[in-house]
Parts: sequence; structure tokens; C-alpha cells
Amino acid sequence: MKPTNQTGRLRSVLRRLNAGAALAVLAAATVTTGAASADTVHPSDRGRLVSAHQTTTLATKEDVAAALVAARYDASTVQFGVDAYRLVYRTVDPSGRPIIASGLLVLPRGGEHDLRTVSFTHGTTSYRFDAPSSMVKAGFVSSPALTYASAGFAAVAPDYIGLGTGPGLHPWMDVPSETTASLDMLRAARTFVPSTGRALGHDVLVTGFSQGASAAMGLARTLQAGDDRWFRLQAVAPVSGAYDFRYAELPALLDGSLEPKSSVLYSAYLLVAWNRLHHLYDSPGEVFQAPYDSTIEALFDGSHAGAQLFAGTPDTIDALLTPHGFEMLRHPTGRLAKALRVADSTCDWAPRVPVRLYVADADEQAANANTDRCEATLRSHGVNAAVVNLGTPDFAGSRHLGSNVAGTAAIVRWFSQLP
Repeated sequence: MKPTNQTGRLRSVLRRLNAGAALAVLAAATVTTGAASADTVHPSDRGRLVSAHQTTTLATKEDVAAALVAARYDASTVQFGVDAYRLVYRTVDPSGRPIIASGLLVLPRGGEHDLRTVSFTHGTTSYRFDAPSSMVKAGFVSSPALTYASAGFAAVAPDYIGLGTGPGLHPWMDVPSETTASLDMLRAARTFVPSTGRALGHDVLVTGFSQGASAAMGLARTLQAGDDRWFRLQAVAPVSGAYDFRYAELPALLDGSLEPKSSVLYSAYLLVAWNRLHHLYDSPGEVFQAPYDSTIEALFDGSHAGAQLFAGTPDTIDALLTPHGFEMLRHPTGRLAKALRVADSTCDWAPRVPVRLYVADADEQAANANTDRCEATLRSHGVNAAVVNLGTPDFAGSRHLGSNVAGTAAIVRWFSQLP
């Protein structure tokens, strides 16, 4: 396969998305409620607030609208100015060990005292400072939270484990830790919000994009199961998810149906991150061709921005994977098959709330078959989830990224209409 024009556009997009990462400067307002040492955290303290720092204020609705327009997001639902905070809180890692994590909380400067909450879980990033809480202005990752808050919701956007200011490496597409990090971020937000003179109500509307779509389904499932006594699930609206890696995403990725460079990055990220969790190989040379076998793992250590990942990886998956690497992903067995069963189970339940699955035509990164299989699985549980086709949204040449922008505009309107 040869590099496409789409690959070049995607490279340009990632460079722009990473350009704002170094701007993560904390404002002076600070609330501290405990030490940030992970060594002192106990699982029973999950969601306990460690610290909160105000990162930015957009005082008027005009300020928010201007920021969203600059980020190429829809500003037509803006009603309020917003205040944004980075929360640091206690949670657990994939092994159940105590750890701290961070996330973004955005509150409207007006509206009701008791706020309905929107949880937004973001799409894939490997650079820790591309996480939502690192942004001090509207950007691709933070603009959904700004959109929901400016419409009158409390917007909660976890960074996940190993991104933002949290320690360690990010366990990409590990739904259990995404779920715990998301739930514990809600708990931390509930603790902090009264210090602003507001409160979080019981209702949570759950959404997420790409990687965050699976995380959103995981959070929704645990909320419905009653894992938290305060929050209750009100609606679910994931966007462009890879809900079925084994039977939808991996086949499309390996047969060249998706954008080549994205396929390289996703397959590399999956193998590296899941090897750390599940020990899939003993040596990188088993699955990655030279010279990438000696460099690929370091690229996914949280300190390399998108431009560095592009420069350090080949343009096609054929140049990345060894025959054994291809075979492992084509026909998963053992630990990989077991891990995929967990990751691919996020639609295998029966939501008792409204569900809408948002998708773009011919998504070049998340195969549309993912959404088809999620809808079918929900239907097998008696749930008629509406599939909302966003058409062909564009963000710098990418329909996948465009679906985050278009989906946010559609979902905020739907959430605002719910009783």
C-alpha cells in the first residue's frame, strides 16, 4: 500500500492538534485537599479529590463562542460563559492498585444551581499533554467539554490513567481502567463543585468519541449497575467507536480498508499497550519489523507528540508488522483473545435509558462495522438504539475527526431536550 493524500492531511491535523499542548499553564486559583502521593491511596478512597486548579475562564458566552469557532466547533448552543478546572483524584490502575489521575471539569457561569452532568470521554492520544485537562483554551480535545458546559451542563472529561498529570503509562483501550477513571472523576467533581457554590445532581448523560466511545459505554453500564449510589444514568450517546476490535476493526485495519497511517498507529499502540498489560510477546522483534522493533515501544511512553509518532513509524502496516505480528492480530488466541473479549463487550448489555450511536459515512479510522455490530448486540438484548448518521463531516480532511465535531453539536441538542 502507498501513502495517500489522506495520510498527509492526517499528519497535518496531528501536528496542529499537538501544537497547543505546551500551553498547559495553571491559573493561580487552587484548592488542595490532600497529598498527591499514589502510595497513600487505598481503593476505598476511589474518587477522593486530591487537588483542583482553575485553568481558564471564558467569562461571557461571546468569549466561549469565539473560542469554539476558532477551534472549528459549532457555537450555536452557547448560553453561558464557563470556568474550567483540572481535578486530580484517586483511582485504581488496571491491576487494582492505587494511583492518581487527572481530568477536566468545566462549569457554566450561570444556569441552575443543581447541574446535570455530561461525561465526555476523549479519543485516542498517546502524548500525555494532549489530554483534556492540559488545554487552557478551546482545542479539538477540550471543545466538547466547553460545548456542554456553555449549554448549561457540568462537563466532566477524564484524562484516563497515564495521561494528563497522572503517573505511569497509558493503558490504551483498556475499558475496565477507562471505566474506573471515568467514574472516579465524576466522584471527584461532585466533591469539588460545592466549593463553587453549585452542586451536581443525580443525572449523568454519557458520551465519548472514538476510544472514548467504548469508555462511555463502559461508564454507562457501571452507572446503570448502581456502582455509585449518587449518580444515575440518564442517556448514552457514543460517537464513532471501535466497539468490536476483533471482528470489525482489526479485519478492516489489516486488509487496507482504513487509512494506512492510522492503521499503523492503532496496531502499534494496541500491541505495545496491551503487551504491558497482558504480556503478548517477549521481544518487540517478534511482532515489529526492524528498525521499528528497537524504537516503537519508546514512542508510546507518553512523552512523544503526534508528529514524532508519524516520523517514527512507517506509512503502511506491511512495513510495520512481522508475519507473526500479522498472524497474532488476524487470528487472536490466548491472552490477546481474552483481552479482546473484554474490550469488545461494551455493547453487550441492556441499557434502560435512551441510546443513540453516532457515526460518519465511510469513517476512515473506525470501521462502520463497529457501530453495526454494537447496534445488533444491543438489539439482541431488546434495546432499539437509534443509529444517527452524521453524513460526511470534515475536520481537516478526516471524517473520523469530523464526527467528533458534528457529533458534539448534535448530542448537546439532544441532551438539552431530555427531561
